[in-house]
Amino acid sequence: IASIMNRVRNLKNKYRNEENITDEFHYTKISADTTDNSGTVNQIMMTANNPEDWLCFLHKLEKKGVPQMDVSLLNRLIGRYSQAVTALPAEKYSQDESYARILVRFAELKALQDPEEARDQFHLARLNCKKFAFVHVAFAQFELSQENEKKCKQILQKAVECSAVPLELLETALQNLQLKKKQLLSDEEK
Repeated sequence: IASIMNRVRNLKNKYRNEENITDEFHYTKISADTTDNSGTVNQIMMTANNPEDWLCFLHKLEKKGVPQMDVSLLNRLIGRYSQAVTALPAEKYSQDESYARILVRFAELKALQDPEEARDQFHLARLNCKKFAFVHVAFAQFELSQENEKKCKQILQKAVECSAVPLELLETALQNLQLKKKQLLSDEEK
């Protein structure tokens, strides 16, 4: 136990010095139960380092405020999503829905700061996780919000061609686009 606590202290000091870690990290205890998901980035990376744990951590962090209204939170979220994307190899997790959700949310957050970087992130998400319809719909929604209706339609049509699932999601998005709706999917449809 002393050896483990010493390693935790060393990691704590290392990350405090390297990143000026904010209050979302609490090293007062370390849980051996990795399914707890209340841990920190270090716990996630030291244990399973899987998309599900990352997504749970990131969702908890997002609940601390509204990124659209809080620039500090937005920057912290973008940093943490960036860490998750870096820590999770695409070749290993491209078929994982949680990984795809991390990529999409990262791109959505980037869109609040820099649409061009967001577009690159959406391309990355679509390239790595093309089997998930929600990835394509999120990218199409982004293009629609940028007033690129033609690009939006192309993305949805390519998603149908590459057999992204569920197909119904793509069909609904295409119908809503034809009806000139600003949202491709309502909250219920999502």
